[in-house]
Amino acid sequence: MEKCCFVSGSIISLAVLLTGCAVGPNYIRPETPEPQRWIEEESPVIKSESADLGQWWTVFNDPVLNTLIETAYQQNLSLRIAGIRILESRARLGIATGNLYPQMQEVGGSFTSQGISKNTANSQPGADFYYGNADLAFDAAWELDFWGKFRRGIEAGLGDLDASIANYDDILVTLTAEVARNYGLLRTLEQRLAIAKENVKIQESSLRIAEVRFDSGDVTELDVAQAKTLLGETQALIPSLQASLRQAKNALAILLGILPGDIDKMLGKPGTIPVVSAEVAVGVPAELLRRRPDIRLAERQLAGQCARIGIAKANLYPHFSLLGTIGLRASDAAITAAGFPGGSSFSDLWDSDSVNYSFGPSISWNIFNYGRIRNSIRVQDARFQELVANYENTVLKAAQEVEDAIVSFLRRKEAVKYLAYSVEGAKRSVYLSLIQYQEGLVDYQRVLDAQQSQSKGQDSLVSTTGNVMLDLVAVYKALGGGWQFRVGKDFVPEEIKQQMRNRTNWGNLLIPTKLETPPPDEVKPGWRSPDW
Repeated sequence: MEKCCFVSGSIISLAVLLTGCAVGPNYIRPETPEPQRWIEEESPVIKSESADLGQWWTVFNDPVLNTLIETAYQQNLSLRIAGIRILESRARLGIATGNLYPQMQEVGGSFTSQGISKNTANSQPGADFYYGNADLAFDAAWELDFWGKFRRGIEAGLGDLDASIANYDDILVTLTAEVARNYGLLRTLEQRLAIAKENVKIQESSLRIAEVRFDSGDVTELDVAQAKTLLGETQALIPSLQASLRQAKNALAILLGILPGDIDKMLGKPGTIPVVSAEVAVGVPAELLRRRPDIRLAERQLAGQCARIGIAKANLYPHFSLLGTIGLRASDAAITAAGFPGGSSFSDLWDSDSVNYSFGPSISWNIFNYGRIRNSIRVQDARFQELVANYENTVLKAAQEVEDAIVSFLRRKEAVKYLAYSVEGAKRSVYLSLIQYQEGLVDYQRVLDAQQSQSKGQDSLVSTTGNVMLDLVAVYKALGGGWQFRVGKDFVPEEIKQQMRNRTNWGNLLIPTKLETPPPDEVKPGWRSPDW
């Protein structure tokens, strides 16, 4: 008994001793250039102060838009797929964590019936040539994590889990922006359509005036033809706008996870373009790295890949394992191999004399691999360096997207003021030209020019006003706003999780942990314990 305890203690001590180091590089987040200030921060519209962008769409004060985004969050299928991939990453992390423990623990049993030829060499006369064997055994094998291969696997699994969460957040940022963009687009199209119909009425009235004057012989038929030409051009614009409006509604419906025909009742009657606030809080550039999920995604992929270098490098070194088996064996042979009575029966299987066991350490070392291991390390290192460049490029592109969106928003906002001034002048020109034409003071060309300017000016004003709203949406998207409001909520709807529970035992993997909801730049220690 003392000997057995000594051996067991030695095995435990050896296991602890042989899990001390981890080869491969330890991950350090690369330094990347960060903008210190926004190029347009001197504008009175831009406020470089911390802002809560978790529900940025509420700045438009549009209840319909708020409802649409909440519906999209609940029902969008691309977002749901991303949420289910987080569950998959949790399960994969569980596999990696399980590898840290004894990798094989098997209970097995067998029964074999033996028939031995009596004509073989060294056969004993009188021996039992026909008998059965029964075995019950427990086998275990534990490759010790001497070089940190399995711990690096857990690091890689954690990186992949973080990356899947960042991907979910990135899709959520894009989703909220796309819902707002399509909503702003369709409201803009509704306004353009209404203006086109108003101009059709004005031009129909002008055509009637031209026809009256032609009938009275005051003008030639040229005035009537010109009036019909302008009217036809404006009327032709209406079907095109109607088609674009329907397409915008269809796109919005798909974002909400509903059929295209079901979106109209959610939108209600045609509305106005959401009003843009006078000031926009964009925060400081340093917040960009912590806020944008695509940057976190690139960085977490980088962390996971760093660990894979260590996994590959561990294969350069010998593998130490502890192997063991204990079991019961009995036979129904009535005569021993020496030809003497004293065989056993199956009823002896549970006897202490039927116990057999073996255990001990094992070592294996893939010495001659013709460069396969070293080249696999180089492959992982090259992938890591690619991801470093991808991370740096993601940061640079993020800064560019913010600057592009801000400057576009500011300049279009200025353009709206000039266009509004131009439209007022065009309306006055149409009014005066029609009066003068009726009195015979000007020809119809003046009326035609004035109405064309009004039609184009009004359409341009509405389009630009809509684009200002879309530019502000782009600003919030570029700043990484929109994912924060999911914090505290689950990634997968409860009804979907229930369907998965009905098919498979998911244990506690359907429940989020605190490891998945820290600040984006916080290092997360530890991992999930194996889910048995």
